[in-house]
Amino acid sequence: MTAAAAAAVPRRRRGPIDWGAPATYFVALVCVALSATPVLFVILNGFRSTAQMAYDPGGWPSPWILDNYIEVLQNEDFWIQLLNSAVAALGTTLGVVVLGVMAAFVIARYAFRGRDFLFSLFTAGLLFPLSVAVVPLYVMLKGMGLYGNVTALILPQIAFALPQTIIILVPFLRSIPAELEDAATIDGAGRFGFFWRVVLPLSGPGLVTVGVLAFVASWNAYLLPLLLMGDPTHGTLPLGVQAFSTAYSQDTAKVLAFTSIAMLPALLFFTIAQRRIVGGLTGAVKG
Repeated sequence: MTAAAAAAVPRRRRGPIDWGAPATYFVALVCVALSATPVLFVILNGFRSTAQMAYDPGGWPSPWILDNYIEVLQNEDFWIQLLNSAVAALGTTLGVVVLGVMAAFVIARYAFRGRDFLFSLFTAGLLFPLSVAVVPLYVMLKGMGLYGNVTALILPQIAFALPQTIIILVPFLRSIPAELEDAATIDGAGRFGFFWRVVLPLSGPGLVTVGVLAFVASWNAYLLPLLLMGDPTHGTLPLGVQAFSTAYSQDTAKVLAFTSIAMLPALLFFTIAQRRIVGGLTGAVKG
């Protein structure tokens, strides 16, 4: 192309600056800062003394003090509470995933009378707060001899987590093509074979999503352990935080160290699985 021809070609005008992306990143950074700042404050102040916190509440640890975390880790009650929290969270997660995927599979893949009513019933379960059922649960579980037992936490937590689990998994399982089920049937796989060999592998992101949500909710549960575990020193970590803060009410730094260690497992678990959570929720919305 000659210079004259190139000069004759009209130049495209640049459009207005797209401020959408910078604004989105700015809002995201603000939200991250608001969420992460309290967590960092708790963790860092666990490496300080109470005197340092009183002198400079927002200061940096100088020097770094490890005694608070060491004393928490040497506390025998802490390990008992950690074990109870882990057993309750893992038991709840396993029960929610197994029962939730089986119930969601039936509702999503098979037509039967009352299916819509059943799904609506699970949806209505989201509107049923735990605080309403606390007294009946206490009477029933104590009558069953489960008071003070971790099983008394697992069973109600599974029941209250199932509605959310089924609502997430049903659209996810409905999105699996019917052709895959037909192909599995032709290959000789029955309903259980299709469920085990096809549905479970394809529903991995959704199962991870509901599993992580159930785990974190169980780990942070406070009301049920408070009423059903009896002695707080032999309960779960949320009760341990309360008991520890009461016993060491004058030593704020040590209480923050205990709180940091108590929330760390759930925080790490959620951080590692966050991508799978987003994928599972996206699949549920698309379905």
